[in-house]
Amino acid sequence: QVSLVESGGGSVQAGGSLRLSCAVYGYTYRGYCMGWFRQAPGNEREGVASIYTNTGSTSYADSVKGRFTISQDSAQRTLYLEINSLKPEDAAMYYCAAAPFYPTCTVAAGTARLFTYWGQGTQVTVSS
Repeated sequence: QVSLVESGGGSVQAGGSLRLSCAVYGYTYRGYCMGWFRQAPGNEREGVASIYTNTGSTSYADSVKGRFTISQDSAQRTLYLEINSLKPEDAAMYYCAAAPFYPTCTVAAGTARLFTYWGQGTQVTVSS
C-alpha cells in the first residue's frame, strides 16, 4: 500500500527556517516525480517545488525560488523541503505528492492532477 507521510511542520517566526520531510512507503520511489504543494485556507493548492527522482533535476515556483530547496535521500526513500526566510504568506498546509510517468516533473499550475499519491500534509504557521 502506497503511503506518503509528511513531518516537520510547526510554528515559526517570520524570517525563520523549517525542514519538511516526506517518507515514502509502498512503491519503488525511483522513476517518479516528487512534488511539494501547499494550500492555505481560502486559497487554491499551489505547487512549490519538484524533483525527478531518477536525475535529481529540480524546479521551483517563482514565489519560492531562492528560499526553498527540495532534495531527496533515495536510499531512505525520503523527500525534503528546506524553507528559509519564512514569510507570513508561506503559512499553509504542505503536502508531498508522487507522480509516475512524469519525467518533465514540474509543479506548474494545472499539474497537480498528474500526481497520483498524496500525503496527509504538515502544517506550517508563520508569526510576524
